[in-house]
Amino acid sequence: MRDFAAELEQRREAGLYRIRRQMSGPHQPRLTADGEPVLAFCSNDYLGLASHPELVAAASAGLDDHGLGGAASHLICGHHSEHHRLEEKLASFTRRSGALFFSTGYMANVGVITALAGKGDTIFSDALNHASIIDGCRLSGAKVRIYPHSDTATLAEQLAATDGHKLVVTDGVFSMDGDIAPLRELAALCKRHDALLVVDDAHGFGCVGPEGRGSVLQAGLSEEDVPLVVGTLGKAFGTSGAFVAGPPMLLDYLVQKARSYIYTTAMPPALATASCRSVDLVEQDEHRRGHLARLINRFRSEAAIMGYELMPSATPIQPIMIGDPHEAVRLSGELERRGLLVTAIRPPTVPQGESRLRVTFSASHTEEQLDQLLTALRECAPQAVVDRALTHA
Repeated sequence: MRDFAAELEQRREAGLYRIRRQMSGPHQPRLTADGEPVLAFCSNDYLGLASHPELVAAASAGLDDHGLGGAASHLICGHHSEHHRLEEKLASFTRRSGALFFSTGYMANVGVITALAGKGDTIFSDALNHASIIDGCRLSGAKVRIYPHSDTATLAEQLAATDGHKLVVTDGVFSMDGDIAPLRELAALCKRHDALLVVDDAHGFGCVGPEGRGSVLQAGLSEEDVPLVVGTLGKAFGTSGAFVAGPPMLLDYLVQKARSYIYTTAMPPALATASCRSVDLVEQDEHRRGHLARLINRFRSEAAIMGYELMPSATPIQPIMIGDPHEAVRLSGELERRGLLVTAIRPPTVPQGESRLRVTFSASHTEEQLDQLLTALRECAPQAVVDRALTHA
């Protein structure tokens, strides 16, 4: 029998052991973690909508009107009028012909990729794509070619050397680095080489693009350029679930072929009710995006002066590069002892040697809370960070 206990111990020794914290109360910057009050800079609630009173009220009204359970899959009797209303709102929001509501972002990516590519086909995947994309590629049975992160020159060579059906899949905003894919170049390559392009914009919707409509529209690309986009509702939208938006023929194909859509119970209709209201708030509230941008810019300026190594990101995802997993865990612990929750990200989530603190911002953070983070980072800066600051002073 496999020695599972030994494997767990090896993870502890390598600084890769993961733990769960028990949170209580509504999700917002000030949380209670394992019974202790903390100020969190690790949530994906980028616009601060997860506890928004209008969404809570919409969900409550949805429960009164539609009950709780989804009761069946979408293809049996689970496709509720509220699900359909949400799909229409998401299609309008993304400026696309239609949308399909999935239960989770992971299920959406796995369902889309395994439906659109299989044995005899080739998938081209960015080296830093999310785990759900990676797993979708593996499960598809297609040949998978990995191109270096955002390296369109290498991708062009790979596409030119490949025959048959080709699928290119990329994150829009990369979840651990916070940078944005070169979508215009990718779209042009796919058109030139007759490849189908899918963009997972889970971390872009709400924060990036006009009215938060995502990285594809920010790049000035249409449904013709990027046939399918994937999004999640559990991040900037503040609710739960996911969606795929695109042309009717491809969406119909997914209804017929995407197993993670076909063989799962539909999400509660009340969540769709709340998500409909959330789409309205995301579209309307430019003030939240403006405040978020100001927090990000100030953090980047002051953390860089301290000597911290930041990634080239203009999004709410602001990684601090550390390198060694033990050091990343140590620094995360130092911050937590000062009442701040900032997660250490280690392999296999990121490549070996690229462990980091993943600082994420929300429009619910205040300038005073940013002050607390910056003060704590200054107090517990590793010597290498101090030396870097002195060198560049």
